[in-house]
Amino acid sequence: MARIKGGLATHKRHKKVLALTKGHASTRHSLFKRAHESMVHAMSYAFAHRRARKGDMRRLWITRINAAARAEGLTYGELISGLKVAGIDINRKVLADMAISDTVAFAAVAAKAAAAKAN
Repeated sequence: MARIKGGLATHKRHKKVLALTKGHASTRHSLFKRAHESMVHAMSYAFAHRRARKGDMRRLWITRINAAARAEGLTYGELISGLKVAGIDINRKVLADMAISDTVAFAAVAAKAAAAKAN
């Protein structure tokens, strides 16, 4: 029986790696060894940054809420504290979206938070 070295599978794997590294600079998209290194690093960065994106989005929401709260005469901390006291359970994502798209509703929520904080 003839020995099978797996050339077809190897070629397929090489093509897959080179396809994944399309757009990388220099030999990182054309030489398999360099492309594989580049792909491994890119994949690990992608994995880490998918998780980092969650925190980035939360920081963005907080910045937007703070800006809208200051327009209503409150700080971010005062708004969140007032919401907790008032028993209003709205998450930061919804608050940030409300601050941008529905300013009237955000102003009403901020007024309730300020009233609850004052009492």
